[in-house]
Amino acid sequence: MKELTKSNEDYLEAVYILELSGEKIKSVKIANMLAVSRPAVNRAMNELFDAGLVEKTDYSEISLTNEGRKKAKTVYHKHTLVKEFLIKLGVSEKTAEIDCCKIEHIISQETIEKIEIFTKFK
Repeated sequence: MKELTKSNEDYLEAVYILELSGEKIKSVKIANMLAVSRPAVNRAMNELFDAGLVEKTDYSEISLTNEGRKKAKTVYHKHTLVKEFLIKLGVSEKTAEIDCCKIEHIISQETIEKIEIFTKFK
């Protein structure tokens, strides 16, 4: 499978967060959550569908495949871990949220592992 774009990682993460809330996942909810257009969501969902990461029903509901959920959990874990780390460093929650959305896409696995160790002891 080819590498996901930063944008597609964001869409995958959004589907995962909505899934965690127990809501039915529709493109309009994703569009609202990410402040993007519904056509943009539809394009992204088609790409994620083609990659085998989401499924779509006839009723326009979206769900993650097992592989999609696994990838989404990884992205979400990076997001929450980096945000927690930045807050522990004294960064405001608002700035930490903005920064972690950028960092989560480029951070190495080695750095993630070191942050995990650091945050367990702080």
